[in-house]
Amino acid sequence: MKTVRRSILCLTAFFLAAPILRAQDYSQYRDFSLGASLATVLKQTEQKLADANVTHDGPALLQEVTWWPANTTGASHRSDSIEQILFSFHNGLLYKMSVTYDQTSTEGLTADDMMKSISAKYGPTTSVAPVSDPTSKDHYDAKGTLVATWENTQYSFNLVRSSFTDRFGLIIYSKAANAQAELALVEALILEKQNAPKTAAALEKKQSDDLELVRLKNQKVFRP
Repeated sequence: MKTVRRSILCLTAFFLAAPILRAQDYSQYRDFSLGASLATVLKQTEQKLADANVTHDGPALLQEVTWWPANTTGASHRSDSIEQILFSFHNGLLYKMSVTYDQTSTEGLTADDMMKSISAKYGPTTSVAPVSDPTSKDHYDAKGTLVATWENTQYSFNLVRSSFTDRFGLIIYSKAANAQAELALVEALILEKQNAPKTAAALEKKQSDDLELVRLKNQKVFRP
């Protein structure tokens, strides 16, 4: 009898904990998962490889894809709250999602309203940022000021608010992959700086060569 009672208690605890465990999966937003391939995300957003923007191609490949759900013909991809999502890839794998909400969908909502809505799906916040001085320049990043964070050892899920438009957004990233991407970006910028004189010289030569081709062509057809 004790064994049966103990089993029932264990099952009850499991079913009660299951929604919480699911809610704390910070690697996924809607149908998109961190670590997904570029091809997978392009298929989900009904876009082509040409829509992927290469931001840096050495020493690592960094790419970005911007998706506006309202422009998607598939009804399954329509959203009543997302204006756009910027997907960031490191060597072909998704490591960060930057979500911007449509302003009309969040009009009148406070930071507490947004946190409650997100917590209903992702569990309690792990940290809430103090109210910042509007004149302060200490922003989370270009997306805005940090409002609250949900995170574990692998992933970080952040609610942000634009200091300019008062618009809400989310920045979701893999901690390890984001660190690798940031390091790759630094290395790429250093490499670009080192190669700047050579790149400038090559560009100048190309422009000169192109101009010479135009000159030769015009020599043949020009009539005074």
